[in-house]
Amino acid sequence: MRLFHSPMLGLFIISLLLIILSLYSLTIGAIPITGLDVIYSLIGQQQDFQTALVVNEIRLPRLILGIIVGAGLAVAGAAMQGLFRNPLADPGLVGVSSGAALAAVIVIVLGAGFLSQYVIFWGYFALPIAAFAGGGFVTWLIYKIATKNGRTDVGLMLLTGIAIGAIAGAATGLLTYFATDSELRSLTFWSMGSIASASWQDISISAGPILISVIVLPFFARALNAFLMGEEVSSHMGFNVKQLKVIVIVLTALAVGAAVSVSGMIGFVGLVAPHLVRILLGPDHRWLLPGSAILGAILVLGSDMVARTILSPAELPIGIVMSALGGPFFLWLLIQRRSRVGF
Repeated sequence: MRLFHSPMLGLFIISLLLIILSLYSLTIGAIPITGLDVIYSLIGQQQDFQTALVVNEIRLPRLILGIIVGAGLAVAGAAMQGLFRNPLADPGLVGVSSGAALAAVIVIVLGAGFLSQYVIFWGYFALPIAAFAGGGFVTWLIYKIATKNGRTDVGLMLLTGIAIGAIAGAATGLLTYFATDSELRSLTFWSMGSIASASWQDISISAGPILISVIVLPFFARALNAFLMGEEVSSHMGFNVKQLKVIVIVLTALAVGAAVSVSGMIGFVGLVAPHLVRILLGPDHRWLLPGSAILGAILVLGSDMVARTILSPAELPIGIVMSALGGPFFLWLLIQRRSRVGF
């Protein structure tokens, strides 16, 4: 059962909502700016230098980064749910984000010493490459532990995520003893998540990997639809199951790693967005994946707007806002699942 009988109409409506929310987000902040001033700034006709600077160098990069990160995390969540054949899979809950964040923290703390040659060689890409490797390894590890004979044990999957999160937390705690004051501020950023310091450089680093995942994964929508019926069924339908697993794991790690490298850990986007899209458009991955990208962007932008206005002029980390939204939503999903199995 879905809210929109025409998925195309549903995609159009949520896309329109994203455009409206994006334009509105450029008007709010510590310095109030009218919608007309925003338009003048975007087209280069703004006469007020301060207004143009705030819009083009502070709010616009923040807006674009929020859209990119939200889309990447949501598509990764939808793809993971298809791969594990379970709607409770999420990059944050099962530890993928923790693995990516830990790899990034290792580069932050040890980049000036033990990993200096690595940082010098890769430059600006040192952090996203490390985050991608961490996310990819954790995704592969979770799949190996939680899947047996083609069946994924969701309980084991979630417990594995908890264990990985605990290990990552312990390792991050250990690294804090070696961190400088500036590195400690960065570690706080990674643990709570934020796009407040977004820059065009962050966008240049993360846009490519995330857009590759967001664009390529929908091409495997039919295979993911078949995969929901089981590996044997999808194999009989002519799909290469092993190849599908590798592609989904790599693209998921690519999106999560790139997102975490520029925004820190923002949880529940990959859980909430796909579920809302299933309610709106149905479970078909041909609509679920692009719909999740759009709705994930809306969730991150909306959470960021709340984060920077609810305690203005101070700002909350966006991860706190998403946790306040996603935590109750996850509990609701667990209660729904409990009622369905008759406990």
